[in-house]
Amino acid sequence: MASISETQRACRRIPFTPASRRRAREAIFTFDDMTWAAAQARGMCFPQDRLALALLEDPAIEKVLICDRPRSAVVKLAKDVIERPLKFKSSVRERLWQPLRLRRQDPTSIAGIEAEYERYDRRLQRVAARFGMERPAIVTAQPLLAGFAPLAWAGPVTLYATDDLSAHRDYRPWQRGLEEAYRRVGSSGHRVCAVSAKLLDRIEPIGPAAVVPNGVDPELWLSPDLPPRWFTALAAPRLLYVGTLDSRLDVEGLVSVARAMPGGSVVLVGPVAEEEPLRPILAEPNVHLHEPVSREGVAALAHAADVCLLVHRCTPLTEAMSPLKLFEYLASGTPTVATDLEPVRGVQAPVVRVAPGGDFVAGVRAALARGRLSEPERRSRIEVDSWASRTATVMDLALSL
Repeated sequence: MASISETQRACRRIPFTPASRRRAREAIFTFDDMTWAAAQARGMCFPQDRLALALLEDPAIEKVLICDRPRSAVVKLAKDVIERPLKFKSSVRERLWQPLRLRRQDPTSIAGIEAEYERYDRRLQRVAARFGMERPAIVTAQPLLAGFAPLAWAGPVTLYATDDLSAHRDYRPWQRGLEEAYRRVGSSGHRVCAVSAKLLDRIEPIGPAAVVPNGVDPELWLSPDLPPRWFTALAAPRLLYVGTLDSRLDVEGLVSVARAMPGGSVVLVGPVAEEEPLRPILAEPNVHLHEPVSREGVAALAHAADVCLLVHRCTPLTEAMSPLKLFEYLASGTPTVATDLEPVRGVQAPVVRVAPGGDFVAGVRAALARGRLSEPERRSRIEVDSWASRTATVMDLALSL
């Protein structure tokens, strides 16, 4: 079943029980560094996207305000001229706020971040008031907002932590601010829902908290499409990795697998975020790089692969993440080999785990010998790991009064 051990550990340390029947009837959700349109474009498949959908679809919530990240007015205007913006169907119950500002990015100093999010707080309060909201619950994926905005006018505030942004290479200019934001959130009594126990430990909340890992969309994974011809034409065994291609990958481990199985194919599907670390693996003749595919394409590829790979290095970022692809691989029923990191260790599932820097060749051979999950086992995993169960737990924490 899913990562229950992590959840139990968190709940023992910081008691939270969704026993109260009273829930907030108004909710505000803010993305971290995303917009509603970008979430739609990527298939509404990541935890923030799914939580936003769950809030919109919950009939017990009377008003929902979805908030994009603040954007430069000039940049947004230019993009809207080039590309027609996605329309959000506003109603008396649900609205989208697209905050604009002059600057493109948040300031990097602590004082600058504090001033920026105090302004954001006042603007958000005015927007909520115009929408007729009274002390709405706030669920935010942006730690800077949860840590630096006062939010005294709101109801319960919950940080939905889906990554340790302070350890992410793209957020290095804001590392000090993010570390301070986590410290403030932890000591404030705000609620925290994190995708891994390591990330929850990073924040150290004194308020109610829970660990809720990533999940899968049953509708997508129960009946996957047929795989594309370019994939089935590759030599077997076909070993698949899907995701952003960057320095998280254990390139040495992948190279060892490619060389040990020259008659097979190592298939890397996703955007190349960092080219230099990938050069050794891309130089191997039986390694195939493919551009990103749709969510339906991911399901089709994973289902058709002989082994799915989650070969990551051990870093503060990978130790704190809840790898979405692991749950998707399991939903496909394909035998899976994963680096034995803490988030992987907490998932009670038939995964071949390999110690960081360990023998991935032996791991792949063990996975091939193990074979696929039976169809009843695969369907059981999809049910246990469904987004519906994950988002329900998050909303119990965030909306409970």
